[in-house]
This record gives sequence, C-alpha cells and structure tokens, in this order.
Amino acid sequence: MKKNMGLVDKIIRLLAAAALALLVALGVVDGALAVVFGVVALVFLATSVVGTCPLYLPFGIDTRGTKEK
Repeated sequence: MKKNMGLVDKIIRLLAAAALALLVALGVVDGALAVVFGVVALVFLATSVVGTCPLYLPFGIDTRGTKEK
C-alpha cells in the first residue's frame, strides 16, 4: 500500500491512541466502550506505524505534503 500519512497525522494518531489506552487502563471507561476504545487505539497505532490509512484511499487524501511521481 502507498503511504498517505504525514508526520503530524501520525503524531496526532499516536497521541489519540495513548489517550484512549490510558482511559481504558485507568478504568475510566469499562465494558463495551472500553473494548471499542481499545480497538480504535490499536487501529490508530497500526496506521501510524505503517503510515497508511485505508480510509484515506477512496477519497484520495494524502497528508504527507509531497506528491509521489
């Protein structure tokens, strides 16, 4: 897959993943909502590490700031 996430996008996703994981770890949220937060945190972490967001592809979004030729 072609990379389509810039550095700022990756940092925001990592911070959001950390915040969601922290809420679950501290017990602020529990039950089904904790599972949803955990899954979203894992997705944010994975997309940040890989550098590709599959949801960006159909819309042609690219936050890298440069165009591949």
